[in-house]
Amino acid sequence: MALKGITVIEMAGLAPGPLCGMILADFGASVIRVDKPTANFVMDTLARGKCSVSVNLKKPEGVRVVQRLCQNADVLLEPFRPGLLSKLGRDGEKPYPPINLMADFAGGGLPCALGIVMALFERSRSGLGQVIDCSMVEGSAYVGAWLDIMRGMLFRGKRGQNMLDGGSAFYETYETKDGKFMAVGALEPQFYQALLKGLKLDPSQVTQGDDQAEQKKLFEKIFLTKTRDEWTEVFEDLDACVTPVLTSDEAAAHPHNKQRGLFLNGSWPDVPNALHPAPAPKLSRTPAEDKTLRPLPGLGEHTVEVLSDYGFSQDEIKDLVSKGAICQKERL
Repeated sequence: MALKGITVIEMAGLAPGPLCGMILADFGASVIRVDKPTANFVMDTLARGKCSVSVNLKKPEGVRVVQRLCQNADVLLEPFRPGLLSKLGRDGEKPYPPINLMADFAGGGLPCALGIVMALFERSRSGLGQVIDCSMVEGSAYVGAWLDIMRGMLFRGKRGQNMLDGGSAFYETYETKDGKFMAVGALEPQFYQALLKGLKLDPSQVTQGDDQAEQKKLFEKIFLTKTRDEWTEVFEDLDACVTPVLTSDEAAAHPHNKQRGLFLNGSWPDVPNALHPAPAPKLSRTPAEDKTLRPLPGLGEHTVEVLSDYGFSQDEIKDLVSKGAICQKERL
């Protein structure tokens, strides 16, 4: 595994930090999550394969425990704060919240993991460490760079009035007869012609430059005449960039995704009905962990084990427990 031998101390937090830690753990790093003793349940479901130690940072002895752990670590991952919805939404409607995919994960966790790997690589040359300051706002702006750069070309109009943000009939989603949806991305001319063929429309009567609002109405009417699966069959052999909108369970069962091993085998009893995407990208020589889902750590489950590995004596551990600096908990 690419990060085997790398040790990460992760201060427990929400969303971006845990995702970053999971990425590093998936590719072989030993990730030790530092949890609060007062926590009553697992908030971090992005913790497969991590260890958990329970440390009270309000006690000076607890602070010294974390400092001692960090002495032999390569990375300290902490999510504490030091102190863009304008592009998402249809014309005439308020902006859409993109769940927390944009800021927490795309703009936070992924750039943080990339920054850590880059810093580790640079350390192999210089022998020096550095601080990676990863801001979710800045990361989201970076992810959305293409949209801002193309403002003078593809995104001249208001939100929802442009070619790729809901303003085009040929780049849209359409409801089908059974209340499901098809996604249309027939941007290039050859795809648009294949779209018209699938919809049984005469290319001499319908063109890509027609009034898009009227064309949307036409496409909406046609898509409502068949079920999603019937439309999927229609476009199966047409290179039109027209595909069914699948639920998560349907995506997991799709033959292509099953062949690629998109989801991990196994389940967590305390997180029922969850899908567990496999690590990405796939590395040919030093791949991530195998395809078996690793367990979530219980809060503080590995406190004694980890501290013992880091050279704490049994007397020291007992003293820390008696002072309330650490807490050993059973797996939930």
